Amino acid sequence: MILRYTIFYVENVPQTLVFYEKAFGLKRGFLHEGHDYGEMVTGETKLAFSSRKLMTDLGKSPAKPNPKSPTFEIAFETDDVAKALQTALNAGATLVQDTRQEPWGQTTSYVSDPDGYLVEICSPVASAG
Repeated sequence: MILRYTIFYVENVPQTLVFYEKAFGLKRGFLHEGHDYGEMVTGETKLAFSSRKLMTDLGKSPAKPNPKSPTFEIAFETDDVAKALQTALNAGATLVQDTRQEPWGQTTSYVSDPDGYLVEICSPVASAG
């Protein structure tokens, strides 16, 4: 088996795709003509978005995320965390944690997207030696 995609349930799929393009520099892979499903190109595993309405219509009850008590996060790795953080904030992300150096040799910051999903912006972990 392979991990094919991760799906976030959002209010507005087209707006979410635009946000991820502007905030994180991702490329749009697909938007369904009904605008209830879309994907970003992120390598072999896709970052996908489905409307909450579609999931409700399919008999599911997706919960809304809470960045203050997250159940998971996604992380984007970059060599310039501060610059990437500022780009995300300029695109409409909400600051959760400013840039900081971690004891394990990594620089991290956290934002939430407009739907409330927690996104880590981080550097590669420095090698131990």
